[in-house]
Amino acid sequence: MSLFEGVDLLKEERAKGKRKLTKAEKREARTGLAFLSPWMIGFLLFYLLPMIASFVFSLYDFNPAVPDEAKFIGFQNWQRALVIDEEVRLSFFRTIHFTAISLPISMIFTLFLSVLLNSEHVIGKNVYRTLFYMPTMIPLVASVLVWNGVLNEQTGWVNVIIEWLTGIEAVGTNGLRWLADPKLVYYGYTMFGLWGVGNGMIIFLAGLQGVPTEIYEAAQIDGAGFWKRLIRITLPLITPVIFYQLILNVIASLQYFLAPFVLNDGTGFPEGMTRFYMVYFYKQSFAFFNMGYGAALAWIMFIVALVITGVLFGTAKYWVYYAAEER
Repeated sequence: MSLFEGVDLLKEERAKGKRKLTKAEKREARTGLAFLSPWMIGFLLFYLLPMIASFVFSLYDFNPAVPDEAKFIGFQNWQRALVIDEEVRLSFFRTIHFTAISLPISMIFTLFLSVLLNSEHVIGKNVYRTLFYMPTMIPLVASVLVWNGVLNEQTGWVNVIIEWLTGIEAVGTNGLRWLADPKLVYYGYTMFGLWGVGNGMIIFLAGLQGVPTEIYEAAQIDGAGFWKRLIRITLPLITPVIFYQLILNVIASLQYFLAPFVLNDGTGFPEGMTRFYMVYFYKQSFAFFNMGYGAALAWIMFIVALVITGVLFGTAKYWVYYAAEER
């Protein structure tokens, strides 16, 4: 009997009162709850209680520098964020715009890389897997600063390679200004993320290696080529992994903060395009010390992320295939 079966039995006993649990079943249930208790205590102390406190702060005009002057104002912070403050709406749409660009590119690139490194025709796969995973070990701030140099319009090797391959003037004052051109800045920031796809690559590789080889062999006997096997076999069977990665990447994109803050100190350069929602939240909370207003902004984003996640879970039954479940 597993832990969850034991908990379910306890619930059934309380609800129905039909059968008493044996001593062994009760002992297993108590043991399971004892092992769960550190996580439950940690969740209560470090997640649930701070969330409740932040909701309470959102109802106050609260400056952490002068906590004694906190004033209860009800839902005025929420009203200001949802109705009055135009920058909230603009920063939210900037975040959605960036997500719409970066999310498909990063997902497709990570999946492509994983399929490539899972191929039996690649020599030295373990070496390449290690090399592609290594950038994830570099601190994010250092990665952002490195890419700031890589994408430099004067000396960055990305522009040098583009000019060398295509002949387009990419280097110099008239070159591609990845981090200063409003039309290119989101693609530049997307490149930051492509350097750190190691974690997603490992997860995709685990999913790819879980696909039964017998199915591939049968498809090859029937004459199916690489692309047909990829579309008809590989992708449908790893949809749970794709769904998991999609959820993580959506939430990470909604919380995008580090790169624009490190490079521009949250100024929104160029032309306000990088003043994302979490950057605006940070400025309000920790630069202007409007902690109550910042708490309201945080809760609004939490609700938005919760709704989007709920929609994704609701639509998952139409395209995610679980071998152990009946669709």
